Parts: sequence; structure tokens; C-alpha cells
Amino acid sequence: MATKVGFIGLGNMGKPMAANVLKAGFDLMVFDLRPEPLKELASMGAKVAGSVKEVGQHGEVIEMAVVDDAQVEAVITGEDGLLATARPGTVIAIHSTIHPETTKKVAEVAKSRGVGVIDAQMSGGSTGATGRTLCFMVGGEKELLEKCRPVLEASGKNIFHVGALGNGSAAKAAQQTMVVINMLSAHEGMSLAREAGIDPKVFEEMVRVSAGQSHMADHWLEFTGRMTGDLEHMRELFFKGVCPALELAHEKGVSVPGLALAQQMLSRILK
Repeated sequence: MATKVGFIGLGNMGKPMAANVLKAGFDLMVFDLRPEPLKELASMGAKVAGSVKEVGQHGEVIEMAVVDDAQVEAVITGEDGLLATARPGTVIAIHSTIHPETTKKVAEVAKSRGVGVIDAQMSGGSTGATGRTLCFMVGGEKELLEKCRPVLEASGKNIFHVGALGNGSAAKAAQQTMVVINMLSAHEGMSLAREAGIDPKVFEEMVRVSAGQSHMADHWLEFTGRMTGDLEHMRELFFKGVCPALELAHEKGVSVPGLALAQQMLSRILK
């Protein structure tokens, strides 16, 4: 019998991930506040929940890709949240970019109900989600990860267990620090080359085999070429996405001036 999976939060990442779970043969139930992704996934064969609590009743493994810490807390521990109906033995996999302490806080409440929590942070963006090549950074008990692994493998090419609960969020914060700084680096280098009259495509190919190479530099023209939608929304997502990293760095006494600068420069980088 197929494992029953729930998925809450069907945005740019969540919708393709949920579709992958469905294609992998799991018994999937989805929930989102917007009707459009629900209709799309229903047409593919997913069950549509009328509430978060209904997902809690259904899922043995429940994935969630909501926006921020407040939504994570509301979905899991709120009055009408997952813990109101989730059975003991259920595992919740949090994909949202949040502070490690938020993960630990909701996990403590969940544990008292017999429900496990892992923080399974992601890298790879919507392209990785669609192409099933995401990288997962997972914090929490290994046994809980192993229960979720077949579900994560529906969207992930690489799955790393990075230690105790909260370490998935910490790893994402550290990785996001490097991503955003590399965005600033690629933006400034490419801008200088373009203004000097160098063909951007030639420059990108050259950087790919030089000491200036990075993933962002490798794909900069593709990345910026896709920026045809709501740029303000994209800036907001990146801005909010690095807030947990800045908070964590402050708490740990780690100086990250490059990250702070890159966050403030997002309006110039993403244009």
C-alpha cells in the first residue's frame, strides 16, 4: 500500500515537488489557500484537502513549503494546525527557510503528541524542483529521515543528513549566504564586462573555466533572462530568505558584512 503523503504550500517550489510525489506513486493529499494549484494537482490525481487538519488526518509523511516562521508555527501548532489531527508516528518535513529555533520550538510541541519533525531545507530553486535535482539539507533524527527519504527522493538528487534538528535550517542559512554573495559578485563582474564592451556570453564561458567561477556566474545570463515576472516579489523572497542567516550569524557572533551588503543590493542585482 502506498505511503500517504500530505503537502502544504504549493508555490514555485511546492507545486512541482508535490507533482513529483504524485508521479512517484504516493497517495498524495494537498492543501493551499489558492485554488489554482489545487485544481492543477487534482487534475493529475491528487486528493485536495479542505483544511490543514484534513492533511493531518491523511498523511504519514507531511511536507510543507510555506513562506516563513509564522506560517510554519501556525500550520503545525495552531489551533487548526496539523497537530490537531496528526496521528502518532507521523513525520513532518519542513522545507521552508526559517530560523533553527523555530524548527526546534515546533518539534518540541510535536514530540509531545508523538509526531516527529525534520528540517529538510532545499537548494536548487524551481528548476531543481521540476527537474527532480534538488539538494536537501536535513536536520533531525536519522530514523525520521529514513522514513521520509523515499518521499524526498521524488524531488531530490542529493540528500545530506547534517546533524541534529535545526541544523538543516542552519546549513541553508550558511549556503544562502554564499548564494547571495555570489549573486552580487556575478552582477558586478558581468556589469563591468558588459560596459567594457565584452560579449556577455563569451565572458560567462570564460569565467566558467577561471578562478571567478561559481554556480551563479555559470548560469547568470539564464538566471537574469528568466526575470520577466514580478521582480518586486522576487526581491522580497530573496530579502526575507537571508534574514534567518543574518539573525543566526548575530546570535553566533559571526561577522557577515558581505551578506548584509548583498541583501541591501538586491534591488540593483534583481532588475
